[in-house]
Amino acid sequence: MKPSDLVKRIDQLLALGEAVLATKSPVPNGSWNRVDTGAITGFRAAVLSFIEMHFGTSHSYYVEFSAAVKGNDESHAKSGIAIVKAIRGEVEGGWLISIKSLVAAEIFADFIEMADHLLDAGYKDPSAVILGGVLEEHLRRLTVSYGLPVSRLANGVDVPLKAEILNQELAKVDAYNKLDQKSVTAWLDLRNKAAHGKYTEYEAPQVSLMRSGLLDFMSRKPV
Repeated sequence: MKPSDLVKRIDQLLALGEAVLATKSPVPNGSWNRVDTGAITGFRAAVLSFIEMHFGTSHSYYVEFSAAVKGNDESHAKSGIAIVKAIRGEVEGGWLISIKSLVAAEIFADFIEMADHLLDAGYKDPSAVILGGVLEEHLRRLTVSYGLPVSRLANGVDVPLKAEILNQELAKVDAYNKLDQKSVTAWLDLRNKAAHGKYTEYEAPQVSLMRSGLLDFMSRKPV
């Protein structure tokens, strides 16, 4: 999801907050205003969902918003709107995308370096498994960035979607083209062969090609 798309969503949240403020009315025999309880509850849920998806529940935005918007005082709605405006400024400035990309790149680099060492030492199978894990995590992060689900409910349990399903869904929203989709499918197939002991069905040069192709793919389609 582009920063402009995130800003558009934040503007929708701000409009929701302003709609909450529009419901304010004086409290009988009181010196403060209250807003519609249902409206501010919906605003709170929508904003917390956005913050959790893009910043995480441990981020100060999530903590501050949770503490500031917990009733139906007019001041609670105003505090919530102020926090959302701060988030807008950060996203519009590109800081959210930059920080998340740097963190992801550092983590992935460690795993890819590990896969390189294993491949150089003649251990193509664990190398393929590690590269497959990096690919799957990148697909999940990319899926989240496009606002798509990465899991589904099954018998009341949240079950993660398989990597190939994520691959298909990302291709549907034009996150990447059909050629990239086919490449991802091939890499996932190689990873599955390595993970299930089908070691004779692929060779070390193919793992090396997977590694270089994966790096190119991740650089062109960053999280």
